Amino acid sequence: MAADPGTGLRFAVLGPIRAWRDGEALATGSPQQKALLAALLLRGGHTATASELVDAIWGEEPPQRALAALRTYASRLRKVLGAQTLVSESGGYAIRTGPAARVDVDEAGRLCADAEKTAHSGDRGRARALYGEALGLWDGETLAHVPGPYASTQRTRLEEWRLSLLEHRLDLDLETGCHAEAVSELTALTAAHPLRERLRELLMLALYRSGRQAEALAVYTDTRRLLSDELGVEPRAELAELQQRILRADESLTAPAEEPAVPTFVRPHQLPATVPDFTGRAAFVRELGERLSTSEGRVMAVSAVAGIGGVGKTTLAIHVAHAGRDHFPDGQLYVDLQGASPTPAEPEAVLGAFLRALGTPDASIPDGVEERAALYRSLLSGRRILALLDNARDAAQVRPLLPGTGGSAALITSRTRMIDLVGAHLVDLDVMSPEEAMTLFTRIVGAERVGAEREAALDVVAACGFLPLAIRIAAARLAARRTWTVEVLARKLGDERRRLDELQAGDLAVKATFELGYGQLEAEQARAFRLLGLADGPDVSLAAAAAVLDRDADTTEELLESLVDTSLLESAAPGRYRYHDLLRLYARDCLQREGLTEHGRQALSRLLDFYLATATTAHALERPGERLVDFLERTNVPGTAFGDRNTAITWLFAEAPGILACARQAAADEAALRRATDLLLATRDLAESGSHVRQYEQAARTLLDAVRRTGDVYAEARCRLVLTLLHLEAGRFPAAETEARRALECGRHSEDVLATSYAYNLLGIIANYQDQYEAADAWLGEALAAFRRYDNEPSIASALCNLARAKLGARRTDEAVRLARSAVGIYRQNEGAMRLANGLYTLGIALSAKGDVQDAQARFSEALGIFRDCRQRLWEGMTHFRIASLSLSDGQAAVAAGQAEQALAVLCGVGGPWRRANVLTLLGRALARIGQYGRAEACWREALTTYEEHDSSEAGAVRELLASVPA
Repeated sequence: MAADPGTGLRFAVLGPIRAWRDGEALATGSPQQKALLAALLLRGGHTATASELVDAIWGEEPPQRALAALRTYASRLRKVLGAQTLVSESGGYAIRTGPAARVDVDEAGRLCADAEKTAHSGDRGRARALYGEALGLWDGETLAHVPGPYASTQRTRLEEWRLSLLEHRLDLDLETGCHAEAVSELTALTAAHPLRERLRELLMLALYRSGRQAEALAVYTDTRRLLSDELGVEPRAELAELQQRILRADESLTAPAEEPAVPTFVRPHQLPATVPDFTGRAAFVRELGERLSTSEGRVMAVSAVAGIGGVGKTTLAIHVAHAGRDHFPDGQLYVDLQGASPTPAEPEAVLGAFLRALGTPDASIPDGVEERAALYRSLLSGRRILALLDNARDAAQVRPLLPGTGGSAALITSRTRMIDLVGAHLVDLDVMSPEEAMTLFTRIVGAERVGAEREAALDVVAACGFLPLAIRIAAARLAARRTWTVEVLARKLGDERRRLDELQAGDLAVKATFELGYGQLEAEQARAFRLLGLADGPDVSLAAAAAVLDRDADTTEELLESLVDTSLLESAAPGRYRYHDLLRLYARDCLQREGLTEHGRQALSRLLDFYLATATTAHALERPGERLVDFLERTNVPGTAFGDRNTAITWLFAEAPGILACARQAAADEAALRRATDLLLATRDLAESGSHVRQYEQAARTLLDAVRRTGDVYAEARCRLVLTLLHLEAGRFPAAETEARRALECGRHSEDVLATSYAYNLLGIIANYQDQYEAADAWLGEALAAFRRYDNEPSIASALCNLARAKLGARRTDEAVRLARSAVGIYRQNEGAMRLANGLYTLGIALSAKGDVQDAQARFSEALGIFRDCRQRLWEGMTHFRIASLSLSDGQAAVAAGQAEQALAVLCGVGGPWRRANVLTLLGRALARIGQYGRAEACWREALTTYEEHDSSEAGAVRELLASVPA
């Protein structure tokens, strides 16, 4: 317990007995003197008689001069604390603390009372935080090293109180959706307190909500066996009832009955703002509103609004959604599915965003669209949620996003009629009536201007084809130009024969409407509009836009903001811009129509240059000294400079969608292929972190197809290196070996020293994973020689780490430790944070094999912090796994189980099934050590299924473990 200066006296009993005055520690004396101070502090200011204090310190057999000793201790304490603090009265003593003094146990009591009140008021997140704050006041064993029967009794009482507070906090963890995180802590607690049934009950619920039903049931089996063996009793009724509810898959167990009002779980209110000048559509509003209201208490309502682009589908849907919010008190979800773009939103990604909006922690979000959809429907069970799915491509994209239960509803907009969406109520939205169109136009332009030129206004809305989006753009142009008359606008539309033709031609009406705004742009604005629409990413940063336009940042910002003002571009966030999907298509059409395709190719080339140059800078900061950056393609556009490594990492992860879209897009330009493959190499941290893995792999495969068509073996070598890394991270070792051998062949053929050296190193890593240690030794020897030829120090360290792993496999432990220490030394000289963590990780493994537990633990702990800072989820999870293995070998089974649980949580969706099976196997071994055989068996069975599916050699060992489970 820390003390802040100027806070007067502070005392601690929830740990060693300590005291401070204004932040300076005070001497509390001998153990008996501490016992006296503890006895007085725990009486809350009440007086304790001398005989009571003697009994408290020495019990039934006090020394002959106990009273004199007591007075001596009291006198010493008074000198330290002050005569006004330790007072003598009525033949005894008391501690009188003023308003500025604080005692940790009293503070814990106040926090506990506040937590109970806050929980009752419904703010469970705040209550959880208060319980955590109270528990944080404990600092090791209560009344540590304080002798006497009173201290012993109080120690037991306060420990029981601490456990009770822990149970309250863990209960709130489960109510606020933190079940996956709670499993690790509960596993350790049940090991430390095996007969505490409430902890077992919470563990069962946490496991069940984490999708681990077999383990949850196994906890009950373990508990029943333990209670029978130790006490000869059955589990309490609550535990038995929970087991039956789990067996029945009781829906009420899926989520708390009442949603907590906390930042981590709030009712989502994601609807965009409705337009204040919404006009007409009364019949549609009534029809859709009535349809949605029928979902209350009955069946899910699915309403699909279809129509041509620009007809006002989104505006209508948002208006109806706002009008019907009262029917959906548990919240409203919204997503733009980008159905008209070349890369529509993937249902898996949308489900991930919805689950986060509903309060699901990242670690609890499963991988795969089916698993996410199942969790999404479970979370919505019993709730009334409206999901507005805007701009859908087709029914297949929408189906996984439907709530699926009574009380909730989905409102969908699309350019196509979803006749194959079962149960959907279809609404075909047509253009506005002339009256509605005029009303909308008047509300935007102003009644005075329109009233004076009504005939011209009718001509304008007619020329717009009565499309709401076209009318809005035309009216906005006119409203922004006070010198124009309505007749001027009508004449402009009338003079554009092609524009009028397009306004009458179905979907081309949107293009004609955009033409109205585009035609008013200055030359530089128009150029910016055309070129910026080429990028495939979901949005673009100001710096990237400047590269596309070949203009400085200030000029670029001025251009883009002017386009935002004309509604031809959206400001996604400060410094970030995006197109509506149809506007993007229109911008590209303008480029092609005006014969500027070569200009577009050059713009995309500049964007690729920008990303590659900036990624190279970020890579150099993250991996100082690594020579990769010297072998990447040169760029003609400078990148962004970073002040520190953290800023560079933040940029990389923020720009990942745009980077990977650019790399994929570059596959269409033969001149860009080498730079695109180098861009993937320079951003390989994205793959290793587990972030954007699918998009990364998609870009790599697209580029590989392109380079193979062109016969560029140089680029092919590097592309195959990237795919090797992806296979490695996913645990697909045969596929990784195939790609690495092809990369080596291509690298040799093209005389690419970088590709060949990296391929040697990767083949050594793969051989280690496949227990082929002689082959690994040979490959890594080649890698070391190659790296040394061009002085690639960090890569030399990498090869040394991998060689150390090979030596460990060959049982040459001392040599492995020496190699790993050499690698760490190189990394420290080059100040490469993440690579240093890899070296420390390897050294920790080698030291573990040697039996240097304390040193290994220190290396793993240092590596863990670095991996976490660098957002490397794969290696963060694997470090937890290694710490768990080390703890288990050191006899700390409960610690091992907790670390293994953390590894599982971090590795969710990262690292592949083989690594997950390894963690489950280790977790099972730790659980078996602490007597939780049922859970251990469940872990091993899941691991065995994975090993058998992948024909892994570890299957045999797991079968032996299963055979060892007591009957």
